[in-house]
Amino acid sequence: MDIQILQVGPIGTNCYLLCDETEKLCAVVDPGGDAARVAAAVVDTGCAPCAILLTHGHYDHTGGVAELRAKWPDVPVYLNHRDQYEGDAYLQQLFPPVPGAKDYDEGDTIQVGGLTVDVMATPGHSEGSVTLLCGDVLLCGDTLFAGSCGRTDFPGGSVKKIMASLKRLGSLEGDLQVYPGHMETSTLDQERSWNPYLHQAMQE
Repeated sequence: MDIQILQVGPIGTNCYLLCDETEKLCAVVDPGGDAARVAAAVVDTGCAPCAILLTHGHYDHTGGVAELRAKWPDVPVYLNHRDQYEGDAYLQQLFPPVPGAKDYDEGDTIQVGGLTVDVMATPGHSEGSVTLLCGDVLLCGDTLFAGSCGRTDFPGGSVKKIMASLKRLGSLEGDLQVYPGHMETSTLDQERSWNPYLHQAMQE
């Protein structure tokens, strides 16, 4: 397994290329913009895209999806249905529609070649936020950051739910690698030691 990181879009969202180098397949996680650069980075890996995985539906994580789908029409896109707001023009400013996205939720798995990606429902930043677990890697979206956590004041956000999600992540076994939606990567042991929000969640 190899993971490439690109900062994309208007606020530097972390887009990840999750690659199975043996089977030469990869998933694109949270292509929030700069679709041409993301597509070029996929080519550079030598892997063919087999899925686009969205940790949640905010525009800064989905902004490159339409252009990538036009380039790769047969590549499925996955997004939890709770972050699709059909017919609500106000909410669609924050959650742009992702037509044709496949729903995934707690307990689902996605195959990226020989890699198995487990889907964990981790609401709080948004109602449909998920964390993707692959091997010893947590792709956390905007649930858990290095030293912080996602904001909860957007529509669909909940302090109570993000605390429960953080507690769940903090209770996972092992020193997993933390790949968040923004800023630098971390490890779960480091976050258990230094992240005040994770500390608070673990005590609740």
